[in-house]
Amino acid sequence: MTGGDGLWITLEGGDGAGKTTQSDLLESWLRDAGRTVLRTREPGGSEVGQLIRDIVLHHRGDIAPRAEALLYAADRAHHVATVVGPALERGDIVIQDRYLDSSVAYQGAGRVLDAAEVRDLSLWATEGALPDLTVLLDLDPQIARTRLDAADKPFDRLEAEKLDFHVRVRAAFLALAVAEPARFLVVNAADTPDGIARTVRDRVTDLLAAR
Repeated sequence: MTGGDGLWITLEGGDGAGKTTQSDLLESWLRDAGRTVLRTREPGGSEVGQLIRDIVLHHRGDIAPRAEALLYAADRAHHVATVVGPALERGDIVIQDRYLDSSVAYQGAGRVLDAAEVRDLSLWATEGALPDLTVLLDLDPQIARTRLDAADKPFDRLEAEKLDFHVRVRAAFLALAVAEPARFLVVNAADTPDGIARTVRDRVTDLLAAR
């Protein structure tokens, strides 16, 4: 994202891939190095976003696919304008759980909408804002489901989708990484948490050195 001296890192991947764990490890490493870090997420990284999150993830009943995509884009527009943008202007490092790539994968491929239209919608909503680095934690959906089952907590609307939905989502994420190799870092999420964290830290170190 242009403007400011901050660094914007997003983490992507299917449900159960370990985004929260890796966000925690990255944040701790950066804070120990004296960096100012903002942790956030989509949907729900702002007060308005939390209301939208409750709708898209916990609403009981169907939401039309296009309505779902528009709700995510609305959350994203407000989030970038009021949370991410100001943090980057301050020079903070933003670590964010999900961004527009999730909409392309989940609403584009998962809901079988036009992926390019879904991406363009988010780019319009955010005035073209893209992260400096997107870490894709790639994991077989069957392994991810085993992890989610072991967590023993209720599934949200997307986690509860059938396996073929999550297979399409994974394929879409990998296609996005192929299309934008400079922005993406693809990591095998079946690796150990410490091994994944080292790979991520190496890339972030290079980005910080380049500044």
